[in-house]
Amino acid sequence: MAATNINRVVMTGNLTRDPDLRHTGSGMAVCSLRIACNTRRKGAGGEWEDKPNFFDVTVWGAQGENCARFLAKGRPVAIDGRLEWREFEDRNTGQRRQAIDIIADSVQFLGGREEGGAGNGYAAPRQDVAAGGDVPIDSQDFRSTPAPAAPADDDIPF
Repeated sequence: MAATNINRVVMTGNLTRDPDLRHTGSGMAVCSLRIACNTRRKGAGGEWEDKPNFFDVTVWGAQGENCARFLAKGRPVAIDGRLEWREFEDRNTGQRRQAIDIIADSVQFLGGREEGGAGNGYAAPRQDVAAGGDVPIDSQDFRSTPAPAAPADDDIPF
């Protein structure tokens, strides 16, 4: 029996630009992200320094539409996906080029309430991305629940 290949990528990083949403000829959404992920290493003088690494990420379907709608440059994300090698011809030089992209199976939006923009831990939709007929979010779904009333003394079983 042959060994099974493993092609898995899990990383966190920050978006270096706003997401770019496009659609295929059949109407399938495809969103392009670019993330920066630092590697920490010792420099020539022995001090620790961050070396940035940049990765192109492709997100398909409804998840890609959500990325385009709710993410923006600088936002931290976690990516779980696989690597995909491709070869193409450079439009400017005509030379054959190669690239390795991350094809995301899942994208988690990270960051605290301050980064969410709406004050409730959820990001407000970007205004430059068309809603595409989506049902608006009911902000009542995110309101705080009231604290339960303290039990009366005779309700305590001891």
